[in-house]
Amino acid sequence: MKNILIINGHQYAPMKAEGNLTKAYIQKAEEFFIANGFDVKHSVCESDFDVAEELEKFQWADDFLFQYPVFWMSVPWTTKKFIDEVFSGGKGKVTFANDGRSSEDKNKRYGSGGMLCDKKYMLSMTYNCPTSEFDDKEGFFDGFSLDEANIATHKTFQFCGMKPLESYSVHDIFKGNLDLEGELSKFEEVLKKNFL
Repeated sequence: MKNILIINGHQYAPMKAEGNLTKAYIQKAEEFFIANGFDVKHSVCESDFDVAEELEKFQWADDFLFQYPVFWMSVPWTTKKFIDEVFSGGKGKVTFANDGRSSEDKNKRYGSGGMLCDKKYMLSMTYNCPTSEFDDKEGFFDGFSLDEANIATHKTFQFCGMKPLESYSVHDIFKGNLDLEGELSKFEEVLKKNFL
């Protein structure tokens, strides 16, 4: 049996981002994991979290699902606060030993001091922008793929030694014609590919 930590990176904004879409994805993920025999725990970035308790969950988890809306090309600020406090709070104990470099061994590279090397993570993002803006040199992201446009988030997990699974994203969420059931089915297919 595997242990999965679902990290809810949503930040509440009245009438703009009330969290219903994030909740739908988290509910779908939890149903999927429980139906397939996984143990599930949750972390909520926008909460009065306790760093020590969160680090216990990070130790407990085999893999992670990070569900969040993309705000201004990055994670919401409450999520950045969670990352700063929890990931940094685990230095030398849970998340990373050091930045990886060593004065004794010049072959050790920056970013190789992670302590979560046997764990994997999946990014699941909700976006206002259309998918057409990725992988297009004329697009807003200058030809970057979805993962390249989210490199800072990937590198945060990788700094702690975790390996990436296939990312998922849903787009045009404010357009008014989102086929949520269809998107949740696509999401479930990515969950199957990544975790079964």
